[in-house]
Amino acid sequence: MLDLTPEKLEKYLETNQPLLLDVREQWEWDKCHLDNSRLLPMGQIMANIDSLDKSAEMVIICHHGIRSMQVARYFESIGFNQIINLKGGLDAWAKSIDSSMTQY
Repeated sequence: MLDLTPEKLEKYLETNQPLLLDVREQWEWDKCHLDNSRLLPMGQIMANIDSLDKSAEMVIICHHGIRSMQVARYFESIGFNQIINLKGGLDAWAKSIDSSMTQY
């Protein structure tokens, strides 16, 4: 698993197109999210695990990087092998990359 800062992820996304998987809740998603990301709240992952491709490259995203780290570790434990965690979450992204993003 890679743990990328917002700055490193922004650069990475210039030349790569991983699935951006947001594991926050719907109300958080409604406040702000990255374009082209997919919402799958952490509590719904088990019920929807079969909808995810274990071989696909994924960036796991949450508010501060804690839930995403837990999901990333879980994914690795069940055979996902191209997992990236957004270090600091969307809070860090808003502070360092996109100041127009709503912070909460």
